Amino acid sequence: MKKILGLVVSLTAISAVCAGVLAYVNSMTAEPIKATKAADEKKAVMAVMPDGVASVAEVSEGVFAGKDASGKVVGYAAKGKDPSGYGGDIELMVGFMADKATVVRYRTLVATETPGLGMKLNTPEFSGQFSGKTGASLSVKQDGGDIEAITSATITSRAVCRAIKDASRKL
Repeated sequence: MKKILGLVVSLTAISAVCAGVLAYVNSMTAEPIKATKAADEKKAVMAVMPDGVASVAEVSEGVFAGKDASGKVVGYAAKGKDPSGYGGDIELMVGFMADKATVVRYRTLVATETPGLGMKLNTPEFSGQFSGKTGASLSVKQDGGDIEAITSATITSRAVCRAIKDASRKL
């Protein structure tokens, strides 16, 4: 009985030390991770805006307006998310023209899709299909739309369409 009690105390002490180390590491890395995500988001906003954008301002949470040098709004960017990707959440930054409907392009913020299949959502062959289309009405060909799904990754392709629709609803 004494031996078991000694083991329980030892394991409890080791677990407490490990938990303390993990909490410390988390507290030290939380701010740098947050800053990196914010910088990545800012880069994505600029990358999806139409040509000619000189400045960007956040107009509501996750929605940005891009203005040209004269101050005229020439485009928008909005975050879109779909929880139904094959590997989980897909979060995109989607650029729209000033009409708030026509897609310019998108950049992936979060995706854990299968390498070599679903991660082809970042290829120009797939992502280029969305340029010039109306964001609210996108769907893959299997669902009657005009987006050619990624071979063997229809779930991911559908999730990208839904994420873009989500972004368009925020405008």
